[in-house]
Amino acid sequence: MEPERSAAQLVVEEEAWKRPAHGTQYFAALSASMGAMAVGAAIGYSSPASAAFRYDNTTNNNSTDGFYLSKEERGWFAGSLSIGALLGCVLAGFCINSLGRKGTMLASVVPLLGGWILIGLAQNLSMLIIGRILCGLCTGISSLVVPTYTTEYASKDIRGALGTGFQLFITVGILYAYVFGSVVSSWRWLTLVCGALGLVFLLMAAFLKESPHFLLSKGKEMQARQSMQYFRGKSYDIEQEMQELKQSLKDSSDVKVTLKDLSTPYILKPLLITLALMVFQQLSGTNAVIYNLNIIFEDSGSTLSDDMSSIIVGVVQVLATAASTLLIDRAGRKLLLSISAGVMAISIICLGVFFYMKSEDEQWAGTNLGWVPLVCLMVFITAFSIGYGPIPWIMMGELFYPNVKEAAGSLATTINWTCVFIVTFTFEPLQDAIHDYGAYFLFGSISALNFIFCLAFVPETKGKTLQETTAHFGGPSVLK
Repeated sequence: MEPERSAAQLVVEEEAWKRPAHGTQYFAALSASMGAMAVGAAIGYSSPASAAFRYDNTTNNNSTDGFYLSKEERGWFAGSLSIGALLGCVLAGFCINSLGRKGTMLASVVPLLGGWILIGLAQNLSMLIIGRILCGLCTGISSLVVPTYTTEYASKDIRGALGTGFQLFITVGILYAYVFGSVVSSWRWLTLVCGALGLVFLLMAAFLKESPHFLLSKGKEMQARQSMQYFRGKSYDIEQEMQELKQSLKDSSDVKVTLKDLSTPYILKPLLITLALMVFQQLSGTNAVIYNLNIIFEDSGSTLSDDMSSIIVGVVQVLATAASTLLIDRAGRKLLLSISAGVMAISIICLGVFFYMKSEDEQWAGTNLGWVPLVCLMVFITAFSIGYGPIPWIMMGELFYPNVKEAAGSLATTINWTCVFIVTFTFEPLQDAIHDYGAYFLFGSISALNFIFCLAFVPETKGKTLQETTAHFGGPSVLK
């Protein structure tokens, strides 16, 4: 009996030896995702800060530490982050291939901290805008380098779970800004609280190992092996993965795709779908809501404080984003996108109805329907988080061959952040032009159109190989 137990034990030990270690990978994911949390705080900061910059002629408060901003100026304050993000996306492609993934993450902290310092010491709108643009540079750079780094070092058994960390930690960072925005009375001191996340990111990223993919692409095979061994564990046999990585790099270098090649029909069709998903993602008004939650709740006259309402919505966003990791591979992309768009349309139109009724009878709406804005926005953010938040980015990776992703991804990211700027910059002027309810009806109509688009044009990629997806658009079953 003893020999049999020993043999069984040897089998268990052999199987364990074949499995990669996860501890170092989780630490790397947490460290890199602190960049996402720092970015989320920069996004979330806009909501309490914009409310503080708003002149209140009923109380004549001095919470703005020296100056107020008009609606147009608040639009520039909120939207300027997107300008920086656009520039950051352009810089990121150059940086990750020259400085490396780790080097780029460390470098991205410099404009982030510089931006927070400028905002905290701001004496005029120009200083605020330059500070926000600098924070946006980190946002754009991080949105490319962190997911890239995570994908390159993660073993395939946990790659999907680790890949969701970026979006999840952005929502955690937004919630962080909302929570501290409710307890820190000065927007200047709030910059210190939010900027501290950049220092935490810097310290944690300093201990990261460089991506084996990047090291091998630079001809540093010995360092690439050391990096791979670190992430997989000392006893794991990395030879097969290293050979696959070498082949992947060779295939990518053999076939390069330029922007001109994107006009090929089987590439153009999924590209147009991807761009449409990015446009719909932003024109639904999500970032207008996230950047201005405090102001929206303040205008609604809700019986619950605007800070507490924002925190509740922030908590819902974190939980819904976490839940999306379980739903995406079970329910499918097309179904979740359709449900997301439909529910977003209904909830934001209901919010518009509330503001219309409030404009007709402010006292009645505030007394009897004060709970409506909170419920509508909780549903709206939940629907966005399980569908239109993560899935357009995931589908971009599932619709294109690796050699197409760089050009297509660059174009899609540029379109996305351009739309973010347009929506956040025009939100309050749009409310002036067509009233609060008109703006929400417009966002709802776009989401309704989006729902139809998803049903009619978006393919289901769940469970399909890249070759099957490409063949759906008339492309070759294998990459030439």
